[in-house]
Amino acid sequence: MEAVKVISITTIRARSCLKNGDSPEKIDLNPWDLQYLVLGYGQKGLLFHKPSSASSSSIHRETVVEHLKDSLSSALDFFLPLAGRLVVVPRGGSDDAYSVFITCNNTGVSFVHAITENTTIADILEPTYVPPIVSSFFPPGNIKSFEGTRVPLMVVQVTELLDGIFMACSMNHCIAELKPYWNFLNAWAQISRNGLNHIAPNSKLASFKRWFPDGNIERPITIPFRAIIENHHLKESTNTTQSPPFSRRIFHFNRGKIAQLKTKANSEIQDSVTSNKISSLQAVLAHVWRSAIRNQNLDPEDEVTYRFLISASSRVSNPPIPDDYFGITVQFTTVTMKVRDLVGHGGLGKFASEMNKAISSCTEEKIKRDFEAWVRNPTMHTQHATIGKFMTTSSSPRANFYNLDFGWGRPVAVRGGQANAKQWKLMADAGAEDGSLDIELGASYEILEALARDPEFMHAVELPRSPAELSPSSQVGRTRL
Repeated sequence: MEAVKVISITTIRARSCLKNGDSPEKIDLNPWDLQYLVLGYGQKGLLFHKPSSASSSSIHRETVVEHLKDSLSSALDFFLPLAGRLVVVPRGGSDDAYSVFITCNNTGVSFVHAITENTTIADILEPTYVPPIVSSFFPPGNIKSFEGTRVPLMVVQVTELLDGIFMACSMNHCIAELKPYWNFLNAWAQISRNGLNHIAPNSKLASFKRWFPDGNIERPITIPFRAIIENHHLKESTNTTQSPPFSRRIFHFNRGKIAQLKTKANSEIQDSVTSNKISSLQAVLAHVWRSAIRNQNLDPEDEVTYRFLISASSRVSNPPIPDDYFGITVQFTTVTMKVRDLVGHGGLGKFASEMNKAISSCTEEKIKRDFEAWVRNPTMHTQHATIGKFMTTSSSPRANFYNLDFGWGRPVAVRGGQANAKQWKLMADAGAEDGSLDIELGASYEILEALARDPEFMHAVELPRSPAELSPSSQVGRTRL
C-alpha cells in the first residue's frame, strides 16, 4: 500500500440555492449543538467496488468523480446549511458574551479527489486490524467544530483504489448527529442513483429550525466563547502526556449470536422492572464492555464507567421534535459499576439492566431541566482521559450505511474516521446482513489480542468474510474514475 495522493480540491455549492423546504438564512444553535464546539468533525466512510460498465447509463456516461460532484450540488439545494459557515457574534453586556449561528450563505463544501495507485479492497478488508492507510481516506481529522467559522462545515473525500472507491464524509459536530447525517447521505445517494425526477423542487427533506422547550429561555443562547476556546487550547498545550498507541478492530455479530446474547442478558435479570426489556444492542454493548474489563484483571473493587448516547427525539412532546429534524438531539448518560459486579456471575444482565434504567430515567422533565441548566452554565463535551476504566460509545445501528447506494451497488465496508477513533471508544454500526452489528473498538493491541483469545467473548463473534466473497461477479480493470 502506498500513500494517498490528492488530485484536486473543489468547492461545491448548492446548484440553485432555492431554499427548498424550510431552509432558513440563519440558524441559531441551541445547547445540544453548542456542547460539541470543541470536538472534531463526525466522520464515516464507505468502501465500494469500482463501478463497472454494467452500472446505470447516467453514471457510465461520465466519470464517477464528476458525477458525484454534480449530484452533491443538487443534494445541497435541500440541505443548504451544510454549505454555510458558523458565525460568532458579540452580544454585549459582557466582555465574553457571544452567540453562535449557522449562516446559510452557500459558501460551499469541500470536495477532495484523491488516489492511491496500488491499494486494493483486499488491503482494507483482509488485515485483522483497521490498517493505518484508512485514515488517509478521510479529510484531516484535527479540525475542531468551532473552526467552522473559517473552514467548510462539511468535507467530502473520494479516494480511488485499484479496484474500488472510498467515499468519506466529515461533518461539523455542531450541525447534526448521526440520523440527519445519514439522511443527507441517503438523499445524495438517491439523487446520484435516480436524478432529481423523484424529488419535487419545493420538497422539504429536513427541518432545520432548532428545538427549544416552551418557556422563557432567551434566544439566541449566549456563551463565554473566548473562555471556552482558550480553555480548550490551554488543556491541549498543557497535556504533555503522550497518548498511548492503540489499534482498531471490527468485531461482527450476526443476528443469531445477538439473539443468544439478548436471551442470556434477560435471563440473568432478577429485577421485574427491567426483566425482558433488554434490547439486542444493549446486550451486545454489555458483552463487549464486560469482556474488555474482564481481560484487564482490574481490582474487583475498582469502579468502571460506560458512557453512551440517548436520543431525546421520542422523549419530548411539548413541543415535539420533527421526525426530519436536522440537528442534535442525543444526550450522554453513564453507568458506573464495580468490576466485581460487572465481570461476576450474572454481570451481563446486571450491566444491561443498569443501561436500561439509565435510559428510562431520561424523561421529558429531565431533558428540559438539563437543557435549561446548560443555558445557565455552558459546558463542553470532551474526550475522557481515563484509559481502561472508561469507555464511550458512539454511532448507532439505526442508521444503516450499508443501505446507501449511489448507483453502483451497496458498500462492501463501512469505516469510521480517525477524528472519531479514540482509545477506549466503541462505535456500533449496522452490519451488512440484516439484523447484524459491526462493533469497531479502539484499544491497546494487547487488549484487542486478549479479546481475540477469549473464548467467552469470541463465541458471540462471527469471523469476517474474505474480500473474494464480497467481490462482484465481473471484475474490472484499472481505469481512472
